[in-house]
Amino acid sequence: MCPDLGRAKLPAMPIPTLVIHGGAGLVKAHIFAEHQEADYHAGLSAALAAGLAVLAAGGPALDAAQRAVEVLEDHPGFNAGRGAVYAHEGHIELDASIMCGATGRAGAVAGVRTLRHPIQGARVVLERSAHVLLAGAGADTYCAGQGVATAPPAHFHTDLRWQQLQAAKTADRIALDHDGAPGPVTDAKLGTVGAVALDAAGRLAAATSTGGMTNKRWGRIGDSPLIGAGTFADGRVAISCTGHGEHFMRHVAAHAVAQRVELLGEPLGAACQAVLDRIEAGGGLGGLIAVDAGGAIALPFNTGGMFRGHQAVGGPATVAIW
Repeated sequence: MCPDLGRAKLPAMPIPTLVIHGGAGLVKAHIFAEHQEADYHAGLSAALAAGLAVLAAGGPALDAAQRAVEVLEDHPGFNAGRGAVYAHEGHIELDASIMCGATGRAGAVAGVRTLRHPIQGARVVLERSAHVLLAGAGADTYCAGQGVATAPPAHFHTDLRWQQLQAAKTADRIALDHDGAPGPVTDAKLGTVGAVALDAAGRLAAATSTGGMTNKRWGRIGDSPLIGAGTFADGRVAISCTGHGEHFMRHVAAHAVAQRVELLGEPLGAACQAVLDRIEAGGGLGGLIAVDAGGAIALPFNTGGMFRGHQAVGGPATVAIW
């Protein structure tokens, strides 16, 4: 039996709802050609449709959030899976996490290099291991041994990301997740992806996946694979964050939203905005997505834009960037 984690009183028949993001940052409309913007809209729409199909069929929130993230991991424009940014040494290191609000169980992987869908690795850690977070070569080995599909480095490569690494090295800088990479797409944010879901049984789930920052060094890991910082779900809310990971870690951002809802009784939107305001006051940029047990959603960001979408079963799909 699922443990009682203090679930909020739910409506008799919650409307299954999915919210997704593809990163927040200093994106500006003028840097995108019309076909590029259309491609990002198409990618967001495909992820939204895939996750919502799970919910419409009566599937669990955990499956829906994972499925939406898988689609975004396969889209080369987002900084997760295929198309992820390069680390300083010239390889790609991927992070992901997933959490089930109904059970309180979570799984995450960090610094993996071979998992085609890092979010599947996180799900395997949740379901089959005694741990919450596995990192590096050990995580790759464990997840592959559990049947998670792997891929060679060429699968994750895109010319644009390689050019961004060379530009970052030339400039001797690290391109933080919210900054956009230097060079070919200055001011663009093509980054971290995530999904939060509410299913017909009132269960909540959250999932997040990223390649981190261009030219990162020394095994740097951000908030995305950290439960409570970049990802969190309980019986009341589910949250996935994107932006300058160090700031989201310091504020334990995703869990802070959940605590404001539970302990202060704040509405979801107010709780999300309050946490984001604290992050911004400390110099942090980014955004987050959230859904609560009643189907309310929030998608605040303090940057030029956030790739995002949301839909309830039976309702219209909405995707946006600016």
